[in-house]
Amino acid sequence: MNEVRSSAPNEAPVLRLEGIKRAYGDLIILEEATLSIAAGEIVGLLGPSGSGKSSLLHIAGLLEAPTAGTVLIEGGEVSRLSSRERTAVRREKIGFVYQFHHLLPEFTARQNVAFPLRIAGVSPKAAEARATDLLSQMGLDHRLDHQPAQLSGGEKQRAAIARALANQPRLLLADEPTGNLDVDTSGRVFAALLTLVRQEGLAAMIATHDRSLAAQMDRVIHIDDHRLVETTVPDGAALI
Repeated sequence: MNEVRSSAPNEAPVLRLEGIKRAYGDLIILEEATLSIAAGEIVGLLGPSGSGKSSLLHIAGLLEAPTAGTVLIEGGEVSRLSSRERTAVRREKIGFVYQFHHLLPEFTARQNVAFPLRIAGVSPKAAEARATDLLSQMGLDHRLDHQPAQLSGGEKQRAAIARALANQPRLLLADEPTGNLDVDTSGRVFAALLTLVRQEGLAAMIATHDRSLAAQMDRVIHIDDHRLVETTVPDGAALI
């Protein structure tokens, strides 16, 4: 079984996947997928459409159960927890960013970012302070009280990134977070994402098909024939 190891071997990994298999009947999506990611590491996940990138992220984020194998978050086995327990782990330790922002249209940017904090029981004042700080770090201090309809595509996605980090998760999972943006906007949003993730000291796994974005991460994992392979990002066009 091939294992893709953390580049920080002396630290306990934030995320560890052991022998993950995902299959739908006879259709195998992932097989013997083993991976460790330490705090402070940003790992790129590459592979063509349908290769299993989203399935791997969903399994790591406890949104989908593996057919076989084990998921550990900060050393604790979490893949066999009850639905309620998995929800609690996601709320406390995992942040998600998707290709589409999914902001609540009736809320301002600040209210959207503060929303998960309020659900977690944080006071309105503290939640708004954290939201203001994150949005300012994402260059949106002039857009705090604007609703999503008043924001550009890049601004919406930066607000979504801030929201994903509101509860100070230990692990960030992002599925094509700039895939819906033009090239220039994508580069700016991705740079802001990497900067904030590094400042927060998170473990992160980011799926992308863009070679130039993947090259900015600490390591790159490619899904090849249902398995994870650490790879060097090649020269040439974006990987699709």
